[in-house]
Amino acid sequence: MSAPKEATQQQRTPLAVADFDHVEFYVGNAKQAAYFYRLAFGFDAVAYRGPETGVHNLVSYALQHGTIRLVVTSALTPDHPVAEHVHRHGDGVGVVAFRTPDAAGDFDRAVERGAKAHRTPETMRDEYGVAQIAEIAAYGDTLHRFVSRDNYTGPFLPGFVPYSVKASHTGFLHRIDHVVANVGWHEMETWVKFYEDIFGFFQFRHFDEKDISTEYTALRSKVMASPNLAIKLPINEPAEGKKRSQIQEYVDFYGSPGVQHIAIATPNIIQAVSQLRANGVEFQSVPATYYDTVTERVGDIEEDLAALRDLNILIDRDDQGYLLQIFTKPVQDRPTVFFEIIQRKGSESFGKGNFKALFEAIERDQAARGTL
Repeated sequence: MSAPKEATQQQRTPLAVADFDHVEFYVGNAKQAAYFYRLAFGFDAVAYRGPETGVHNLVSYALQHGTIRLVVTSALTPDHPVAEHVHRHGDGVGVVAFRTPDAAGDFDRAVERGAKAHRTPETMRDEYGVAQIAEIAAYGDTLHRFVSRDNYTGPFLPGFVPYSVKASHTGFLHRIDHVVANVGWHEMETWVKFYEDIFGFFQFRHFDEKDISTEYTALRSKVMASPNLAIKLPINEPAEGKKRSQIQEYVDFYGSPGVQHIAIATPNIIQAVSQLRANGVEFQSVPATYYDTVTERVGDIEEDLAALRDLNILIDRDDQGYLLQIFTKPVQDRPTVFFEIIQRKGSESFGKGNFKALFEAIERDQAARGTL
C-alpha cells in the first residue's frame, strides 16, 4: 500500500460509498464453490461468465441471498493472477466491493489521497443498462472495488449472463453486517489510518487485549465505519500472549493479511442456524456452562434460551439492546475464512461479552490442528 498523504479536512470528506455491494472469492473450483454456497447457505445462482460468454481465462458465478451478493471466481490458466492468489492463499476473499453512485469519482479521490490504483474506472454496457467499476489495493492482496449500478437492471454486472439455479432453502439471511480483516503485528493503526484518510471513515469501536484475551492468546481490534454505518470494517492484529493467536495462525496459513470473516445479518437467527445446520454447515461451539449464567449478564431476552443453547448461539448486550451471534468453522481446508451469523436486537456492538468463550472455542480447534 502507498502511504496515505497527510490528512487534510478535504481529504477526510467521506467517499460516496453507501453500502457493501458484493464480496468476491477467488477459489480453485468455482463450479463446486457455487454448489456449496447454494446448498449450504441457501444462495441462488443468478449470473455467470466464462468461455461460453467470451471470457476465456476465468469462470465466475454470481450468487445472491436477500441483498447479499457473493461471487466465486476461478482462473482457467495457471499464470492468471486469480490462480496465483489461490496458490498463495488457498480459497479466500479477493475483493470487497462497495456500492456507490460515483465509482469514478470515489476512485479518483481515493488515489489522490494516497491509495494504490489497481483498475482504473471502466464503464460497461449490455442490454440491461450501464454500470461502472474501479478498484484500489487494500490490506495484503485484497482489493476494494467501487461499483455504480444505479442504471443497471441485470442480474449482476455487464459481462455476466443470467444463470438461474435456485437454492432449495432460502430467505433466512438478509444483508452483510460487517467484513473483518486480519493484519500482521503492529499493522492495525496503518489500516485504521488508511480508512480514515482514504475513505473518510471513523473509528466506531475499539477493543484491546483486556477485552479480547484468554489464558493463552490475545488480539486487538478497531472497527472502522462509514458515516451512515452501513459499512463496518473491523481490523484485527495479534497481541502478546503465551501461545500463537488465531490472528497469527490466520496470517501464517493465508500468507498475508486478508479477510478473516464475513458477518451476515438475519432477522431470525434460530431459523437461520437451524436451517444452516441441517444443510451441513459446521459451527463453533461453547461449553454448556456458558448458558448457566448468561441471563445474569444480558438480562431478559425475547428468544427461547433452550433453543439458543441447543444451537450454541451466543448472546450479548450493550446500552442499546442485545445481539445474538454464532460463528462457523472455516469454510475451506486452510483455517482462514469463516462466516458469522448475527441478529441485532438494538445492539450495535460486536459481542464483546462473548469474546472469551468464542476464542477458547477457536483455541480448541487450533490445538487439534497443532497450531496453538
